Amino acid sequence: MPGKPSPRSQRKVLPPAPRMVVKEASELMSFLVAQLPHKNRNNIKTLLRDGQIVVDGQTVTQYNHLLQVGQQVEVRREKGPATNAYKGLTIVFEDEHLIVIDKQEGLLSIATDTQKTNTAYYILSGHVKRQNPAAKVFIVHRLDRDTSGLMVFAKSEQAKKLLQESWQTAVEQRTYLAVTEGVLKQPEGTIRSYLQESKALVIYSSQNPNEGQLAITHYQTLKQTSRYSLVKVDLETGRKNQIRVHMQDLGHPIVGDIKYGARTNPIGRLGLHAWVLSFTHPITGESLRYQTAVPRKFAGLFSE
Repeated sequence: MPGKPSPRSQRKVLPPAPRMVVKEASELMSFLVAQLPHKNRNNIKTLLRDGQIVVDGQTVTQYNHLLQVGQQVEVRREKGPATNAYKGLTIVFEDEHLIVIDKQEGLLSIATDTQKTNTAYYILSGHVKRQNPAAKVFIVHRLDRDTSGLMVFAKSEQAKKLLQESWQTAVEQRTYLAVTEGVLKQPEGTIRSYLQESKALVIYSSQNPNEGQLAITHYQTLKQTSRYSLVKVDLETGRKNQIRVHMQDLGHPIVGDIKYGARTNPIGRLGLHAWVLSFTHPITGESLRYQTAVPRKFAGLFSE
């Protein structure tokens, strides 16, 4: 008699999850409710919580994640892997060369004279040393302490050098979300100016090409109320405080940004978030793209 089939041979192979293409921009929850009529909102929240919703290959857990036209959404058959989270940051990608994190507001990128340990660099140094005591991390670019969102660290001098040297060509998309004061007269446009830093560490904007470095910012209003606007900002250049200064130039400073003209702080933080980052891996040549959830405090200002 033939032997009894092993449990592995009896296991049913599930077909791959169907992919749903986004036809118009919307929040993830609204999209899933429309696409999955057999599931209620609580069912969908469970899928999100368990890491079973994937957007363009990246697990998304926030119901208010903003979808863009052309993105692909799928529902995993099984629970996704647990996220690698620390106080102040979450690791969204890691290989032998790079680490990509989602940094919370209030966390420094690197140490200062007065703060040595509450930094992304310190946390990630401890993370890699737990795997290999000789391991190090290297900062590729920075975010202001009060700006949240995506950052890249290298795990070798070579990866850092290659990525920094090719940054302007390697980065395919660098998109921020900004909550600004007031309603923009022109809902979208481009700002060009030359930026320079004063001795007081304040960035000034000028139309004189002899006064600083060229900065180019593209912006588009996504949502607005009578008092605030949610603005998508794409950087063509990456100068220090570029978005903050350019929003001030428009007459609509970022909320909470007293340094650059803000008069209100309705969310108790700077209204700036590094939302999307797409770049070419400096070692493997792979195209990497990451998109974070819209901060809840941002979405709360524009909820219906």
